[in-house]
Amino acid sequence: TFFWHSEHLTHQQPGYYTSVRMFSTRNHNMEVPYNSEGLRNHYLGNGSNFISRTGTEYYDIYPVFDFHKIPGTTLVQYPDFPDPDEIQQPGITDFVGGLTDGVLGAAAFDFRSEHDSISARKSWFFFEGRYVCLGAGIASNAGSPVVTTINQCLLRAPVATGAVGKEHFHKDGEPANLRWIWHDSVGYFFPRPQRVHYSMQEQTGSWYLISHQSDSPRDPVSKDVFKLWIDHGLRPDGASYEYVVVPGVSAQEASELNLADELSILANEAGLQAVEDVASGVAQLVFYAPGSITASRQLRITAYDPGMLMIRRKEARIMEVTVADPSRSLDRFRFSVNAKLEANGDHFTAVWNDAEKHTEITVRLPQEVYAGKSVSIRF
Repeated sequence: TFFWHSEHLTHQQPGYYTSVRMFSTRNHNMEVPYNSEGLRNHYLGNGSNFISRTGTEYYDIYPVFDFHKIPGTTLVQYPDFPDPDEIQQPGITDFVGGLTDGVLGAAAFDFRSEHDSISARKSWFFFEGRYVCLGAGIASNAGSPVVTTINQCLLRAPVATGAVGKEHFHKDGEPANLRWIWHDSVGYFFPRPQRVHYSMQEQTGSWYLISHQSDSPRDPVSKDVFKLWIDHGLRPDGASYEYVVVPGVSAQEASELNLADELSILANEAGLQAVEDVASGVAQLVFYAPGSITASRQLRITAYDPGMLMIRRKEARIMEVTVADPSRSLDRFRFSVNAKLEANGDHFTAVWNDAEKHTEITVRLPQEVYAGKSVSIRF
């Protein structure tokens, strides 16, 4: 499953492109062929999230790439790689997909790997000029540590960091209480204290080591690489992470951003992940199971089915709702909001329940080849 998003930051700034790559949908009849051209590509489908503004961030990086720290992924840090035949298997979860209204969107990934003994609920929420990455329910009983990698790309010095009460430029280091870090026009922000690490070091490898092709050069290749990751430690049980990516900013702009006033992480749990962009009035929610959440202005949202939901508001008024079923198994998605809405359409009903003081909304979902497609409703 692939989810792509591109967004122009402002009229003055170039756009950025970021992709989320997930391969986890079950298909028991599918055969995954052995690929001798990517001997270390085992984990590229495990929620990888690459960021590109110039197109050169990852240019020819792969001979020296640390394939246990793929951007966006949450992986066990094994000392080596298993044989490709052991790991190239179909996924074992169905809740994998995206939501979009054509402008903004989100992606969700119920990640479980029997081979690596790891599980996590991962989501990405895309807003105007920034996106929020959440992980929850991270668990593993493997004998090696687990990390979530935020990025790994070619080093474009300098790097600036900001810790609580202290902002400065670095040649290398891992400051305590890291609040933000900036590299190559991208700012990374941490809403709460986490075990964040980064490195700016030379890495060495060869084209032959990642392909074993007869015409691949065997000469050593060295490049300076920037890596940024969150350490969940050994055998985590219920671990989580939260970070925000803001492309197209200077180090000075990164140091002045106060995202706490604009973004609200409503929930980051194994059953529910949700973020609200308070400035634009957009809330995006991933219900891995039925549940309820309260957004700003005391808007109560209750989902009666697993699924994804986006609500656009202008002040207190709900203007548009978008829903999707990542599992592609439902024929309708049911939810309610404690705001009065009464409308009917070709594929939805919205009925005010005066006794419960909420509107019950039922959306008929696309089926067959269109299963999983987003449906938008305007009020």
